[in-house]
Amino acid sequence: MDEREGVWIPVRLSAFQVDFLQDNAVTDAPADTRPRPLEGLKVIDLTRALAGPYATLLLAGLGATVIKVEDPRGGDLARENSPYVGRDGVSVERRHEDDLSISHLTRARGKYGVSLNLKHPKAREVFADLARDADIVVENFTSGTADRLGVGYAAAKAANPGIIYCSLSGFGAGVSEGSKAMDVLIQALSGAMYTSGGPDDPPVRIGVPMADMLAPVFGVIGVLAALEQRRRTGQGQQVDVSMLGALTSFVAIENWQAMALAGMEARTGLTVQRLSPFGVFRCADGYVSIVAVHEGLARGLFKAMENEALGEDPRFATRDRRVANAKVLEALIEAWSSQLPTDEVVRRLEAQGVPAAPVRHPAEGLHDPRVLARGETMPITHPAYTRDDGLLTSGVPIQFSEGRTGFDQVLPVAVGQHNATIYRELLGYSDEQVEALAQAGAI
Repeated sequence: MDEREGVWIPVRLSAFQVDFLQDNAVTDAPADTRPRPLEGLKVIDLTRALAGPYATLLLAGLGATVIKVEDPRGGDLARENSPYVGRDGVSVERRHEDDLSISHLTRARGKYGVSLNLKHPKAREVFADLARDADIVVENFTSGTADRLGVGYAAAKAANPGIIYCSLSGFGAGVSEGSKAMDVLIQALSGAMYTSGGPDDPPVRIGVPMADMLAPVFGVIGVLAALEQRRRTGQGQQVDVSMLGALTSFVAIENWQAMALAGMEARTGLTVQRLSPFGVFRCADGYVSIVAVHEGLARGLFKAMENEALGEDPRFATRDRRVANAKVLEALIEAWSSQLPTDEVVRRLEAQGVPAAPVRHPAEGLHDPRVLARGETMPITHPAYTRDDGLLTSGVPIQFSEGRTGFDQVLPVAVGQHNATIYRELLGYSDEQVEALAQAGAI
């Protein structure tokens, strides 16, 4: 059983979950018994899709008990995201009833799952009971939706004045939205799509869903700050983060207007010409990333190229001159690198102390032993079928000297998987109450 603030929450594992834990137990190293930083905190997770579930995933990985609330009529939208994993391995389409979306398997790790139809009249009372016993609520509905459903900040605060209520939305709480805020729309509105690519290229969609990932990170920062303020004042509050604001704040870190006023190209493709030499260059079998912005690094690059005379060339003799003649310099670098294998280019550059790295595909990056060893990426498998498909997903990329991160061995495989654990044993509902809620369609 797992203890949280004096309330015992028994963790009931099915036979296949027990087998899974036994099969994957680490036997050659002592268990890390250090506490996780947020142990003892309870989170009510009203979120769905990606932005909100990623915020609560981080909170779960930091040790909080997360109770994921899903609509009994289908659950989180991510349950229907392709690809799936199951008895036959990974597939584009669901082949068997117990196939799980890898999106759901990833985002629901370490969370208890209950069902609650927020449109049902009885849902408000159940939500109030959940909030009364919690520290944090997280939601990512369209602005105003939570209030209309009776599960907004006002309702949570009425049940628990100390509650920290995090709202993630497209444009901010109280701001009217013309359409639902999807990542690709926020990328478009923020200007992010015109930060990559060359001068004449069409807009470039960032492959990682940046808006969906940045907003929850800022949400967690806000939650932690609000918890500290509550520790000092005893007062709860709402934390309000917009996807557009989060991504636009990242776009704004570059001096786009200043570059335009100076007549500098903003979109320069694989390189950053205002820092030249800096960027990605073609090799005989791939690409290499090179950083040689300072004098010593530039000289090291020229030595690796076996062309030290470039350092005396008036076009490249100083940092400003290299920037002013970036296109010419970059052409010379690529003429050299494109004749050699990537590993050889990296070896020659590193021998001269020049930072360089091969450009990997995502699947290669996830398997880097350094990130695996630190738990920044980690394996995932279907809880019933422990075949090794080599699936990796995100961990919690934070290390603590006196604590640890990690996810409770719990997952809402089915919608409402932990109704008994939460409604009966945490909230104290009787069997008759739970059955009545189920019969009424409230849970």
